[in-house]
Amino acid sequence: MRKLLLSLAVLCTMAHAYGNVKLPKIFTDNMVLQRNKPIQVWGWADAGESVTVQFNKQSKKVKTDKTGKWTITLAAEAAGGPYEMTVKGKNSLAVKNILIGEVWVCSGQSNMEWPLSAAKNATLEIQAANFPEIRQFLVQKAIASTPQADVAGGDWKSCTPETAANFTAVGYFFARDLYNKLHVPIGLIHTSWGGTHSETWTSREAFEKSDEFKSMMASLPRIDLESYAAQRKERATAKLKEMNIVVPATAVATWKDAAFDDQSWPTMSIPGAWENQRLDGLDGVVWFRKSFNVSDADAGKDAVLSLGAIDDIDETFVNGTSVGKTAGYDQKRTYRIPAGLLKAGKNVIAVRVEDTGGGGGLWDEPAAVSVKTASDLRTPLAGPWKFYVERVAAGGGSVGPNSFPTLLFNAMLNPLIPYTIAGAIWYQGESNAGRAYQYRTAFPLMIQDWRNRWGQGDFPFYFVQLASYEASRGANPQGTSAWAELREAQRMTLALPNTGMAVTTDVGEAFDIHPRNKQDVGKRLAAIALNKVYAQGNVYSGPSYQAVRFEGNKAFVSFTEMGGGLVIQDKYGYLRGFEVAGEDKKFHYAKAWLQGNEVVVASDEVAKPVAVRFGWSDNPWDDNLYNKEGFPASPFRTDTWRGVTEGQTFTFE
Repeated sequence: MRKLLLSLAVLCTMAHAYGNVKLPKIFTDNMVLQRNKPIQVWGWADAGESVTVQFNKQSKKVKTDKTGKWTITLAAEAAGGPYEMTVKGKNSLAVKNILIGEVWVCSGQSNMEWPLSAAKNATLEIQAANFPEIRQFLVQKAIASTPQADVAGGDWKSCTPETAANFTAVGYFFARDLYNKLHVPIGLIHTSWGGTHSETWTSREAFEKSDEFKSMMASLPRIDLESYAAQRKERATAKLKEMNIVVPATAVATWKDAAFDDQSWPTMSIPGAWENQRLDGLDGVVWFRKSFNVSDADAGKDAVLSLGAIDDIDETFVNGTSVGKTAGYDQKRTYRIPAGLLKAGKNVIAVRVEDTGGGGGLWDEPAAVSVKTASDLRTPLAGPWKFYVERVAAGGGSVGPNSFPTLLFNAMLNPLIPYTIAGAIWYQGESNAGRAYQYRTAFPLMIQDWRNRWGQGDFPFYFVQLASYEASRGANPQGTSAWAELREAQRMTLALPNTGMAVTTDVGEAFDIHPRNKQDVGKRLAAIALNKVYAQGNVYSGPSYQAVRFEGNKAFVSFTEMGGGLVIQDKYGYLRGFEVAGEDKKFHYAKAWLQGNEVVVASDEVAKPVAVRFGWSDNPWDDNLYNKEGFPASPFRTDTWRGVTEGQTFTFE
């Protein structure tokens, strides 16, 4: 967090630190510029200074305004390169190895941020990722209370097996499909941050013009983030004292030792992010301790300790000896306990966890946390662990991208405007699920805000509908689901022009909010772009609900986007995922079958259905309605009955 605040200070002062001609950080070696559209170039110098930009066969001159800002529009260029751009004022700058092709913004939360190194078949994918004409600009994370002139940092990287691991996985697979079809350079501007709300990616002005949000913005102060952070750290420390936790002045070396007495430490259920338990809003360093027993037969022999994923950085000790350390909130921790370390009877695990922002702690599924000894005895470790706080980060962890609206728009999006782009792809929504009904307004507002500010018309904006997650519905229909309502809000956003949605309910993982299958996600986004932007391919999505009619005890559902026709895609041979309800609003699982271009739905328990739902749960794993081209149908409902998230709204302190 201290780095973020320092980045904020640098960004706030740079607008007044001109002199020599300067370019935004996105204008650097290896960049990709958009083909077939006027190219926007801008920067800063002294007020009234003459600046010349030379590119390919073009040369244009402009004078800076009274603030030192200058902007030049170059004529459109065809795909190609490499080229060099020269910018001259009192000094001269050269940007080398520039390609002209297709430029897409990749944004959202962790499923867009998710790197290729953590995707399915990552090792093989990275080895094959030799596409030097696919390039990524990775925007450095930062927050700001006012719109910034430049990003905190970032650079362009060509995609090779040496660099591909850090590419956005969704963006890479999207770009790879485009490249293989179009055979032109592809540029990805990757600006995302895990766990973030859509509200932090939207400008203050957009909220102030919105009937839904303008009253909220009227109460939003002009924020001094550094002062606010200091105040929050004081409050966080005071809150810990109420739990009898006094943060030590320095780290305590004995906390890792088996002999250390942790009886006075409080307990926490593991796994589970500590923000959802006793350390709400805390970033910093927390220790966790757990004892387990070892038999005489397994004493002295090696073993395997599994802790699942830990957010963000850990070092793990067994009986005072370090057995491993890992950085990365998405990395599974599996550590070998060497022979000679375990003893008969009580043994102690101590895990030092450093959280740098967002969620923190051991957050995986319970089955992922265990120790397996030499005799193949697996001891589950899920349950109560002792914990204590070693250090509270600046701001106590409270000042993050979701603390107030607009913070990421200001620092990580506004500085990219008006870079010429083809469009944007977006993967976000998990963090907005609790107020899905309001997302019907918040999400389209954000899209329109981006388009208005970019000034490049209704550029393509394609997004990913939430994948399946959490437990399935079990024996009875769930009835309510925040994730289903969020998917509905996403589907409703397709009413905006030039939008598209990739349905991914079939690639989710019940106990992992980050499904590893990013290949199909990127492929489906690319199918939309190839069809809508590049006129390649006829089918780009699965069946989408159109209308329903009721006749007796049956419902007849029609669809658009059927492609070559509706199909049942699995071995069972019958449709699953459908529910019906009568006037009592109680849903029952239903039988469903194909009849021509319609789906017929009925239940023996509902004599006169008035509503149909499909895939209406957090994890609709059993949905199996597709079109012949292999695209799944989007979840839907035909009713408008009040949902579980209606009335839930965005708030800030």
